[in-house]
Order: sequence, then structure tokens, then C-alpha cells
Amino acid sequence: MRRFVSITMALALVVGVAACGDGDEAGAGTEVRLAGLWPLSGPNATQGTDVLHGAELAVDIVNNDHPGVDLPLAPGAGLPGLGGAPIKLITGDTQGKPEVGAGEVDRLVTTEKVAAVIGSYQSGVTLTASQRAERLGVPFVNEASSSVALTERGLKWFFRTGPTDETFARSMFDYLRARQAKGERIGTVGVFHSNDQFGNDGAGVTEKVAAEIGLPVVVNVAFDPTAADLASQVTQVRAKNPDVLFVLAYTDAAIKLMKTLDQLAYHPPALLAYGTGFADPAFASGLGELADGVSTRAAWSGEIAAKRPAAKTVAELFQQRYGAPMTENSARAFTAVLALAQAIDAAGSVEPAAVRDALRALDVPGEKTIMPWTGIRFDGKGQNTGAAGVVEQMLDGRYRVVHPADLASTEAVWPMIRARQ
Repeated sequence: MRRFVSITMALALVVGVAACGDGDEAGAGTEVRLAGLWPLSGPNATQGTDVLHGAELAVDIVNNDHPGVDLPLAPGAGLPGLGGAPIKLITGDTQGKPEVGAGEVDRLVTTEKVAAVIGSYQSGVTLTASQRAERLGVPFVNEASSSVALTERGLKWFFRTGPTDETFARSMFDYLRARQAKGERIGTVGVFHSNDQFGNDGAGVTEKVAAEIGLPVVVNVAFDPTAADLASQVTQVRAKNPDVLFVLAYTDAAIKLMKTLDQLAYHPPALLAYGTGFADPAFASGLGELADGVSTRAAWSGEIAAKRPAAKTVAELFQQRYGAPMTENSARAFTAVLALAQAIDAAGSVEPAAVRDALRALDVPGEKTIMPWTGIRFDGKGQNTGAAGVVEQMLDGRYRVVHPADLASTEAVWPMIRARQ
């Protein structure tokens, strides 16, 4: 296994910190300022706040002594590589708007003097915000945006800890093959997606993987994420009646879609979502039994976390602190912040190039995370090659793992409408 950073490099960086004054380097005990960039107002504020809570908990794990948590940097207080320096998380509100996100990167880097940026939940915002960070020469660590295009731009300062939509798509099509093996008739698929970076990229990936395994996409409908009504778009899907409907939507649209399906009495045999709005606690609370039967991909699961001591403890701490269960979104933010903290600690510096090099060298085994992954290791494009996904289904108001079989906690309900009967 690779070391987090070579001993020679670490020593050189520590010497550099000691020799530098109070400029861009962090000396012993000096706080490390990190930016957290999420939609804290606007239509996606509930998801943004959930992501923020995961990041805040990771900062608490680093800054305070948590000897009972078996994760890097949990025992002891602060970053030992920087003399016990604490992390200070400085937030920026994207409002869910790409141009606002880019402007916030400017403010956070030039005025707040942050060492790195974490964000921005929505792929479209992450696209522009990370380009601004690239221009400024500051590491940008993405926690939850899954658009494949984000790591195909040749950026040198961009890192994504979570899976891509292609990783998720392959997990979901593996699930469909498993259902076919159990006798389910799955001959066609449809795609229903928001007309934005996240939705358009995800739709393209879905069509690509479907073609590889020989499942025709008989309908592909894009919708305006701000649309007040989705009846006409749902009617287009119903006319083709696919055996499986893939959906990419944020919370408001996800809730609106489920209500529209009910109003039109249209129930596809299976609905497979790409997380996002379907992973928001507001999805289940806003729909009640109408949410039952929906399936979604996930990078984290409370059920799987319960089998891993550190993840179970972190989930319990999250519940105690925020009075709500940890979600996929908050778990991914927690993981991104902790990964960045390990890189800064290994570098012994907040100098941007040193942090970037330490991120490139990072090698965290899966058991030292709270995720059901093989670990955190970035490839040349900045993508974590250890990230993976599972498939969950909403049953009786909570998501249960249904795929893969070795991690499943229950059998899937098919067709989905049976889950409400």
C-alpha cells in the first residue's frame, strides 16, 4: 500500500513550514481555513444543509479528541502534522447557481484565504466553481457531484472522492441483470432527467451502459427543473411504457414526479433514481407512502454502516448532533473533508501545491472510511478509483439495501407498486 506521502517529502514540507512566516503557510497551532461551498438557500437548501452537517461533523472529529472513533485524525485534537492546528470551515452559499458558486470561490480564496475548497453538491455548480479554483491554483475537493464530465476536463487541482454516474449506472444495470436472472421481464428502459449538467450527463451515461448490455432506451425525456408541472413529460414516458424508468432529479422535481405518477395512475414496474433528490430526507417525509417502492443508487447506506464500527459510531454522533439520520449526502461530505484533512496533515502545509501533491499520494483503505468502498485513491484525472455504489429501495418509509446480494438486507419488491399495497 502506498504511503500517504513519502517521508522525504513530508520532512521537506515541514521544514518549509518552519522556515516560512505567517504568509501562505500554516505554522504550529495556526487554524487551517477550508471553504465549504453548497446551496444553503434556494430550492436545494435542504440537501445543502444536510451536506454541510456532514462536513461540520468531520471538522469536529479532527478538532476534538474522539478516541472511540476508529478513523484517521479522530484520536487527539487538531492536525498533528501542523502542530495540532484546528480546522475552521468557512461556508459559501451557491444558491444553486453556477455563477454564484464561481463568485464565492473568488471570495473564499482571495478574501477568506482558504487553503482548499470542498463542494458544491450540484454538478452544474461544481463545474464552474472548480474551474474558478483551477484558475486560482487552489485544490477543489468534490464530495457529491457525480457527472462524469467533471473529471474529463484535464484539470490539475480537481479531486472527487465519490463515485461517478457511470459507476452508479453499472451498479444499477448489474441489479437489473440480477432481477432478470430471477425471472423479471426487463426488455426496455426509459430515462427521465433534468435539463442541466447533472441530468444531461447522467442520461448520456445511462444510454451508453444500456447499449453495452443490449437494453434499448425507448424514451428519453428532459424536463425543466423549475417547471411547475410535469404531466406532459410523464405522459410522454407513459406512452412508451418502459420496463424500468431511470430518473435524475433534485428534491423538488423528485417529489413532483412521484405525485404526478400517482395522479396519472401510471406506475412503471421499477423506478431507479440517481440519488440526489431521492436521497434527501425531505423526499420521504414529503411523500409518505407514495415514496415506497422507489429504488436509488447510493454511495453510502446506514444499514451497511451499522456493520462497520467507525461508520456506526459516526452515524450515531450525527443523529445526536442534528436530530436526523445521516444520509448519503452528509456521509459523502464527511468523507471528503476527512480525506482533505489527511492530505493537509500529511503535507504538513497549506501551500496549495503541497496539498495537491498530498491528495495525489493519498491512499486510505476502505476500513478507515465510513463508506462501503475499497478506499480513497485518486487517479490522474482526480477521480477516486475506490468509490462504489449499492442499490436501495424505499420500503415502509426507509431505504433498504437490495443489491449487491452480499450486502443486501432484504429482497427487492417488484413491481414497485406492490410496496404500497
